[in-house]
Amino acid sequence: MTTKKLLYTLNGTRFDVPAIWLMRQAGRYLPEYRELRALKGGFLELVNDSEAAAEVTMQPIRRFGFDGAILFSDILVIPHAMGQDLWFEAGEGPRLAPRLVDQALDTLSAVPERLSPVYETVRRVASALSPETTFLGFAGSPWTVATYMMAGQGSKEQAEARRYAYRDEAAFQAIIDAIIDMTVDYLSGQIVAGVDAVQLFDSWSGSLSPAQFERWVIAPTVRIVEALKARHPDTPIIGFPKGAGGKLPAYARETGVNALGLD
Repeated sequence: MTTKKLLYTLNGTRFDVPAIWLMRQAGRYLPEYRELRALKGGFLELVNDSEAAAEVTMQPIRRFGFDGAILFSDILVIPHAMGQDLWFEAGEGPRLAPRLVDQALDTLSAVPERLSPVYETVRRVASALSPETTFLGFAGSPWTVATYMMAGQGSKEQAEARRYAYRDEAAFQAIIDAIIDMTVDYLSGQIVAGVDAVQLFDSWSGSLSPAQFERWVIAPTVRIVEALKARHPDTPIIGFPKGAGGKLPAYARETGVNALGLD
C-alpha cells in the first residue's frame, strides 16, 4: 500500500525514518528554476502562470524525492485578491498599494478571481504528483499579511501595523477580520483543488507582546482553523508562528492546529 508518510505524520503516526520536506524547496538554488524564471521574467509572473508554477513546485520533487511538495506561490496573493495592487521591485521585494496606513480598508474592492491561477496550479500539481507525495498548500497568517498591507512592503519591526493597532484597535480588527474571511476561502479553495494539508505562515509574530500575540495571532488562527475544520475536517493544518519563542505553548494549546512549524 502506498503511504503518504508526511500526511500520516501530520495525523499523528510515527515512522522510524521521518518524513522530510523543506519549506523553501523551490527556488534559486535549482538551475532549472533560474532558467524558468529568466524565461518568464519575474517572480509574480511565475506565480500567476499556472503551468510554470506547477513546474516549479514539481522540480525539487523530481530531483530529490521529498515526502512533501509545497505549493509555489506567495503570501501576498491575499492582499492582491482583496484589492491592493501587487508588484515586485528588483532587488527590493514586494510592494503593495494603496498602503492601508494611508487609505481605509473599505476603499478596496475585492478581486477574488486573482486567486484563480493558484487553484489551477494546485490542480495541475495534484494530478502530476506520485501517490506517496503529500501536497502542502499555504497562506500567510492575518497578522503578517496585515503588516504588509499597512506598510505596503516588508519591514523588520512592523512599526506601521503595531502603531495602527495601538491607535485604532477597531479599525485594525476590521482589517484582520477581512483577511481571515479571504484566507478561509482561499485555503478551502486549495483543499478542494487538491492539496492534502495547509500551513499558516506568521512570519512576523515574534515582534508582538504576549497580549498582542493572543489578540492578533492566536485569536485569528483559531477562527481560521475552526472554519476550515468545519468545511474540511480531515485536512491537517500546520501553524508556523515564526519567532514565537515562549509564546509557542499557548499557540499550541489554543489554536487547534494539528502540527507546529518550529524555527
